[in-house]
Amino acid sequence: MPRIIRILLLLGLLIAASISIGIEAQAASSRIDVLHAKGTINPVLANYIERGISQAEEDNAIACIIQLDTPGGLDTSMRDIVKEIVSAEVPVVVYVSPSGARAASAGVFITIAAHVAVMSPNTAIGAAHPVAIGAEGEAQMSEEMEEKIVNDAAAYIRSIADAHGRNMEWAEKAVRESVSATEQEALQLNVIDMVAPDLSTLVSQLDGWQVTMLDDSVVIMHTQGAEVNHVKMSALENLLFTISDPNIAVILLSLAMLGITVEIFNPGLIFPGVFGGICAFLAAYSLGFLPINYAGIALIALAGGLFIAEVFTASFGLFTAGGIISLVFGFLILFSGRPTLFQPQPWVIPTIAVSIGAVLAVVIYYVVRAHRRQATTGREELPGKTATVKAALEPEGTVLHEGELWTAILDEGKAKPGEEVIITRFDGMKLYVTKKKQDVKQK
Repeated sequence: MPRIIRILLLLGLLIAASISIGIEAQAASSRIDVLHAKGTINPVLANYIERGISQAEEDNAIACIIQLDTPGGLDTSMRDIVKEIVSAEVPVVVYVSPSGARAASAGVFITIAAHVAVMSPNTAIGAAHPVAIGAEGEAQMSEEMEEKIVNDAAAYIRSIADAHGRNMEWAEKAVRESVSATEQEALQLNVIDMVAPDLSTLVSQLDGWQVTMLDDSVVIMHTQGAEVNHVKMSALENLLFTISDPNIAVILLSLAMLGITVEIFNPGLIFPGVFGGICAFLAAYSLGFLPINYAGIALIALAGGLFIAEVFTASFGLFTAGGIISLVFGFLILFSGRPTLFQPQPWVIPTIAVSIGAVLAVVIYYVVRAHRRQATTGREELPGKTATVKAALEPEGTVLHEGELWTAILDEGKAKPGEEVIITRFDGMKLYVTKKKQDVKQK
């Protein structure tokens, strides 16, 4: 009997030791992950937040803080973020910060969905009325369709607010009436849980805070002395998030058109064509995130066609002028009727039009000059003209005439680079040349 008791005591000590080691290990590795969500809510930002929450779960972080500053964004991306927050296995804190930040439109849903909702001083939340909120949204919605969308958004935000014991009536007004609130008003209205002036204060205030997870389990956060780990966007995420801006999308589309047009004007330059192709793919990726009017795309495509037509018809600027007008109207129609959030800045389109016009004017000038030169120095005029040897004629090589390189064949002997020869005749793209008389005599 004493032996059995000793064995049981030993097992008990081993279990207690292993629990103690696990607790110490957890305490030693305890940290809080901080994500930085600044800008329009779109798929790139949604993927970044999903990655950040997953990383916090894998690393057994105490909590995941989303530092939020947004004017709103796409409905689908907002719902993806809300789903990630609601189903997270670690407490998610949404912190509207820094001072001057806002959680507008889609940002209201995200803030209210958090396990702990916090705002810093001089911030605002609200104005969540859906206006062309999805990428598929039409510029003009029927009253019935608008009512359906508003009712759906109102029901969604009421459900989110109710799950966290927040003010459902105010949340619904934010959707239906676009009401807003300061951080102090939001705190008094039970829209948020606390106000914190900075991140370090927030971490201190979260110590001992109790939250209820999706499975009804209760988690008490012990944040005292926890390490704050800032999880930033990767280089690729930063690039994709940057080009998803409507201003960048318009600029990329313009650079794509300009690069490809210049390459067609001057075949063989290579760089403009490659650069334009890359910009075209990036622009297509960017426009895929934005609610656009496809009539604008058609006008922009027409502009590109007119620019290219200038190459083959030499209208001396008429097609280019028409192309620029088509391009401007295309950009204007592309985002017409969309919320300001999804429109480029007013200065972008005029600047692009002037820049493209200036570049094409220079290109057209050289094309016109080349046409005139061809008219006076056609191939029929080549016999009797002088050319300079560029690659030794032995007897075949290369000569330069009027800035153009030709393949040439010398009638006899050899000619070194730099020597001058006389064109006797031509056959297709090949010249037949002879040395000047004085050169022959010297030889």
